[in-house]
Amino acid sequence: QVQLVESGGGLAQAGGSLRLSCAASGRTFSKYAMGWFRQAPGKERQFVAALNWNGNSIYYHDSVKGRFTISSDNAKNTVYLQMNSLNPDDTAVYYCAAKPDIDIALVLARQYDYWGQGTQVTVSS
Repeated sequence: QVQLVESGGGLAQAGGSLRLSCAASGRTFSKYAMGWFRQAPGKERQFVAALNWNGNSIYYHDSVKGRFTISSDNAKNTVYLQMNSLNPDDTAVYYCAAKPDIDIALVLARQYDYWGQGTQVTVSS
């Protein structure tokens, strides 16, 4: 089993920044895909960004390209999502997800095995 705990959400003004963290614990694995998804009220869960274990495979949703950066610190078993130039459309609950034992990044929610509990991000105009 893998446990994922997100942190770093909160309230930001439009144009501001937040950094989300996702700490993994439990089963250890050397190769993985980690992703960030978000879900706004009344909307489906949306892919945001993903990477693989060595950072050679990284994907972003078009709406966050150039503003968000996904990264990882394998020594800390933590994945980050740096969010800059936030706008009200970024308001959502953000979830991290993990798929062990794979060598590429994944963009579909159904491809992931483990999920965190989510962290709220609210951007005011």
